[in-house]
This record gives sequence, structure tokens and C-alpha cells, in this order.
Amino acid sequence: MQAAVVSGRRIYPRKILVILIFGVMAVLSVFICVGIGTVSFSLEEVFRALFIADDSTARLLIWNIRFPRILVGGLVGVCLSLAGCILQGVMRNTMASPSTIGVTSGASFVGYLVLVVFPSYYYLLPIGSIVGAFVTTMLIYALAYQKGVSPVKMILSGMAVSALFGAFNDIIKTFFADALGNASGFLVGGLNGTGWDSLTMMLPYAVAGILVCAFLPAKMNILMLGDETANSLGLRTEKFRFFLIVVSSLLSGAAISVAGLISFVGLVVPHIARLLVGSDYKYLFPASTLLGFTLVTVCDTVGRVIMPPGEVPVSIILAFIGAPFFLYLLRTRQKE
Repeated sequence: MQAAVVSGRRIYPRKILVILIFGVMAVLSVFICVGIGTVSFSLEEVFRALFIADDSTARLLIWNIRFPRILVGGLVGVCLSLAGCILQGVMRNTMASPSTIGVTSGASFVGYLVLVVFPSYYYLLPIGSIVGAFVTTMLIYALAYQKGVSPVKMILSGMAVSALFGAFNDIIKTFFADALGNASGFLVGGLNGTGWDSLTMMLPYAVAGILVCAFLPAKMNILMLGDETANSLGLRTEKFRFFLIVVSSLLSGAAISVAGLISFVGLVVPHIARLLVGSDYKYLFPASTLLGFTLVTVCDTVGRVIMPPGEVPVSIILAFIGAPFFLYLLRTRQKE
């Protein structure tokens, strides 16, 4: 791959082109998906509904229901994708993601507790999910650490912790079904019922995490060189890893607080992005951001229209994509 040198920096045109294509895909997914449903609208009607305030059916349906849902779904995809990129770097394990190592289960568990114990304080859900994600990540990291972090131990520890929190989640859903009755989307891992209030609730935490990620690529690349090299270059690896765990917890918790238990986004998206733009986080972060937005948006739309008049939660659609992809990665690592 040829790189142009501008002001001492290497610029890779192909990688930038891939990111631009992902950006176009993300924008198109919004305008196309917002017009698809039991009642479909043309692109002209979609543009009018988004940019002209009137009392038309298209405006009421698109602006009040579909558009905020797509924005929430896209932001969930962005947060989980970035969290997956960070966790794979922290744990040096390309199979690490919020779902495969059990972070989402722990965050959901604390989210359930918030809904049951503090039902009138729904706005605490993001904070509870963030705390749950952080504690779960630290627990898994501690269980897998023995003179370094073993990728196999990481996956096994994550599976054990995920099963444990999954059991707790099932207990809560069984014995406190009435208290959770108004959070159907959160329970099944879907975006049904999300709107402008959901976007407002998660937006501050998601934006904070995304902005922090914008300043991480250089240090992430240094961390990937190994602890010894990174320390020699002046990076305090343990403190930086702890900081990255906090950031990934912030992103995971923000996503889970509105969408519930959604799996495999943080696994599939970073891998596809890495195949196309490489492991340089300067390109990997923006590529994963845009691809994650598109993936969740499109999968949620498929779930909305595949079985009318009902809908399939986006978590199920993503599981059909992510589970085979995870098995493929396992077989690939075995061959290596």
C-alpha cells in the first residue's frame, strides 16, 4: 500500500477512501431506513419530513418515532464498536468485546437493579449500567490475570461471569416482572419504544466517551507495541489500561442503558474495520464508528419489517450475524 507523506505524516489514501465510503453508508442508512416500515415513504417525503415542520403523516411518523429510534440505534452501534476496539487493545485479544467477555451481562444486571429498586429514577439507568460494566470488566481482568493476561483465560473468565450475571438477570426478570414491565426493549435487547427521551438520556455519556476516543489513537498504537516498549517510550501502561477500562465502561454502559443486552457489535465491527483499514487506531476508530452506526441501524430496520405487524429485536438479528462470525474466529485462531 503506497502512502503519501504530508508534513511528516504518512497518509494512506485507500484507508481514507474506505472511511469515506463507510461515512456515505451511514448517511444513506439513515435516509433509507427512516422511510422503510409498515408505512413506507419515498426519499422526497423523507427529506420533507426531516427538514420541513408540518402536520403530515410522514412528519409525525418519521420525526417523532423512526428518526430518533435510528439515531439511538446508530449511537448504540458507535458506542459498542468503540468499546470493542478498546477492549481488544487492552486485553490484546481480538475476540474480546463487551458481549463475549460478559461486560454487557454485568451492565444489564445493574440496570435491572436500578429499574427494580429505583423505578422512579429512570435517569439513573446510564450511571448504573456504566458502573456495572466497569465492575464486570475489572472482575474479568482480575480473574484472567496471572503474570499477564491470557487470551484463553480471558474468554473463559468472561463466559463464566456472563453466565453468572445471566442467571441473576433471569431471577430478576422472573420475580420482578411487574417492575420491569415498562422496559420491554431493555429486557430483550432492542430499540422498541426508544425516542427523543432515550437519546437525551444516553447522549451526554456517549458523546463524552466518543470525544475521549478521539485523543486515544497515538497512545493505543504505542500500547500495541508491548508493555516493555511502551514503558520505554514513556507510556504508563497500567494506568493507561485502567483509564481505557473506564472509557470502555462508559461507552458500553451508555449503549446498554437504552438498548439492553445487545451482543456481537463490539466483536464483528472492529474485525471488519481492521481487515479493511489495518490496526492503526487513527483509522480503526473512525472506521469502526461509522460501520457500527450502519450495522445497528440496518439490522434494527430489518427487525422492524421482517415479520409485520410485529418486530424482531435487533439483538436477535445481530446474534444471527455475530454467532457464526465468532465461531469462524475461533476456528481461525485454532489453525494459527
